[in-house]
Amino acid sequence: MSEAPATPEGLFARHPAGLAVWERVAQLAAALPGTEVRTSRSQVALRRRRAFAFVWRPGQYVRSDVPAVLSIALDRELDSARFKEVAHPGPRIWMHHLEVRDPAEVDDEVAGWLREAWARAG
Repeated sequence: MSEAPATPEGLFARHPAGLAVWERVAQLAAALPGTEVRTSRSQVALRRRRAFAFVWRPGQYVRSDVPAVLSIALDRELDSARFKEVAHPGPRIWMHHLEVRDPAEVDDEVAGWLREAWARAG
């Protein structure tokens, strides 16, 4: 059994475009007090009392040229064509999956969604 990556850099080793997306998300997360970063074999999670956002590589699971997906957990469904998929896994949670090909796509709109998710996770 292989070890889980201890850092986001380990998770995105050999995937510089995905790492660049993570670094942009981390830049925004740094402005959210009390945010904790946890890295597993499959994703980097941003947490407060509970997880509110995840960055992961779809190429780990399916054939994909997308370097990273940002998944944002909210208590409501957002209506935006930017999301690849929105899932409703539980009565009070909506997971919004945003394919990110370039760090510039993690813009002010996405920052607002992250702030909302962070507030909900406290």
